[in-house]
Amino acid sequence: MNAGTRSQRTAGPVRRRPVQQRSLERYGRILDACAGLLDEIGATALTTKEVAQRAQVPIGTLYQFFAGKEDLLAALAARNLDQYLQRLDVRLAAAAPVGPAVFTDLAVEEFVAMKRAVPGFGRLDFGLAGPAVPTGVRDDRHLLDAGVDNNTAVALRLQALGGELFRTGDPAATTLTLRVALEAADAVLKLAFRDAPDGDPALIAECKRLVRGYLAQQPSAC
Repeated sequence: MNAGTRSQRTAGPVRRRPVQQRSLERYGRILDACAGLLDEIGATALTTKEVAQRAQVPIGTLYQFFAGKEDLLAALAARNLDQYLQRLDVRLAAAAPVGPAVFTDLAVEEFVAMKRAVPGFGRLDFGLAGPAVPTGVRDDRHLLDAGVDNNTAVALRLQALGGELFRTGDPAATTLTLRVALEAADAVLKLAFRDAPDGDPALIAECKRLVRGYLAQQPSAC
């Protein structure tokens, strides 16, 4: 298995992709600073000026890479997704052979592990969610890909990661099935973490059971 085809927004969240070591280090510091501030003040209060100050780079350096707050958050969401898929791929390789039930359990477990430990992940994961779009963000539903919503973009990456596991039936129907599964998992996991910093174990278990049961009824997905 591998991490699958990278999903990118049409315009791209990054103005200039870093190549040299110094630029790569600054780019990483900017995203790390953004993640830390998300945990402290949330997406609405976040500003590019504060991110640059936390990263100890001139604001002009930040704007060399990102057009503004939306592109900064999009790049962090993309990094989160890449990291998630890489970590999940390691788990899947260790658990091989893998069926839909094991894939589901490991996918949920890795998501929960990152919410508990990765800075900013609990606030952003693969795209902002909430009743209001934060200031400076035009459309929080399309941070990963301008053409599809965040969960569809994640579904496509998971579909690629699953390989043969998800290559039966109609690929478009499989993508839809995975998107619905992600929407359901999102809702239950938000509930699990709403009042429990590390997530309510009973609700996390119910999330796995819900998604396993749904996928088992969808012949296009397994």
